[in-house]
Amino acid sequence: MSEPLTSNEANTARRRGLTIIAAAVAIAAIGWGAWHWANGRHVESTDNAYVAGNVVQITPQVAGTVVSIGADDTDFVKAGQLLVSLDPSDARVALEQAEAQLAQTVREVRTLFANNSTLKAQVSLRSADLARAQADAARLQDDVNRRAPLMASGAVGKEEFQHASALVNAAKSTVAAAQAAVVAAQEQLAASQTQTEGTSIEQHPNVQRASARVREAYLAVQRAQLVAPLDGHVAKRGVQVGQRVQAGAPLMTLVALNDVWVDANFKESQLKSLRIGQTAELEADVYGTKVVYHGTVTGLGAGTGAAFALLPAQNATGNWIKVVQRVPVRIALDAKEVAEHPLRVGLSMEVKVDTADQSGKTLADTQRTTPVAATAVFDEQFKAANDEVAHIIAANLGRNKAAVAVTSPKVGAVGAKTPVVASTTANFNSNANANSNTKAAARTEKHASAPTAPVQSVQSLQSLQSLQSPAVQ
Repeated sequence: MSEPLTSNEANTARRRGLTIIAAAVAIAAIGWGAWHWANGRHVESTDNAYVAGNVVQITPQVAGTVVSIGADDTDFVKAGQLLVSLDPSDARVALEQAEAQLAQTVREVRTLFANNSTLKAQVSLRSADLARAQADAARLQDDVNRRAPLMASGAVGKEEFQHASALVNAAKSTVAAAQAAVVAAQEQLAASQTQTEGTSIEQHPNVQRASARVREAYLAVQRAQLVAPLDGHVAKRGVQVGQRVQAGAPLMTLVALNDVWVDANFKESQLKSLRIGQTAELEADVYGTKVVYHGTVTGLGAGTGAAFALLPAQNATGNWIKVVQRVPVRIALDAKEVAEHPLRVGLSMEVKVDTADQSGKTLADTQRTTPVAATAVFDEQFKAANDEVAHIIAANLGRNKAAVAVTSPKVGAVGAKTPVVASTTANFNSNANANSNTKAAARTEKHASAPTAPVQSVQSLQSLQSLQSPAVQ
């Protein structure tokens, strides 16, 4: 056995151990201080951060009865894909009426322009009658002038002279009547031209008004099919088949998970070093520390969360306790990293912002030049409505039937993924009589390119979509 240490040796060993411990603590403190000076003091962190994104509510623009649902919760849909179909029967009937009225209006306006030519011919005819009457009056006046000297010598009797004078007076009355007829014809022409001058058949106000009604009815048929405005995942589907929905009622929600960001709620004391453009590292609780996202500060909120709360604090009443306020800071994420490790709206995040770069601004001061979000899936609807109007007008102009023998756009065609509802165009004969005996065969185009079968559908209501409608001649 070793001999016990003397008191001096024990004290020396104790001092040596304390010295080593003190040195280790000092080295750790120096290391931490160096790290904090180099990096730590330039980092602001918070775990009060959550994933946010564009949450789009799908709402109908027209009222109707749901006949088909094309997507369910958790489904991924592409922009333009059919989500919900409403019964289009009422809208199609209104479209038929509007198309019939447009065709009738075009023919009525054609009649106005044709009347101008008729009235111009009437003016020419009345002018010719006036010229003939004036010639006859001049000839008769010459006869009277020749007979006047002969009557004094007795070569022409007084009765004959008076008869010639009466013919002159009658001819003058005829000239006056012809002049009045010319003026009346010119006034009728001027009155008719006031309805047609400065315009064409296609641009006539009556045709434009009827065209607007066709566009409105056409869009109503198109809007019976609700399509996805952007790519995303379906959530909160509340609509059911057979349900009667009103315009603006929420049917389901579409979340674009490919374009998400993080709202980090920093304390007001941390905002002094935060700037737009600073880089950030983020960790999601769903993936843990193994996955690190990289982002950029894109903006700081214009107020605290409490200021925009549903029930803001009333600090001027009662007892007051100071509470540290938080301001939302938006952080854009790397799209590639989000694609590799998808996030959901509402997930918790831990954010660390590198504040070393102080060159940015605390508030944005530049105007945005591009839209935050945009969709083009509805552009084709109005274009198709214009094509339908142009087809109906051309078919009723009667100028060149071969030039207008083109296929009318189908009502309800929304891209390749949307079912097609048959086009409804009115049939009018040349004398514009309602319920004429001439009608063309109806046109019906069946949907054959839907990406998937509908989640739910009603066969009895869908059968209404097979109703045929007359085509424009």
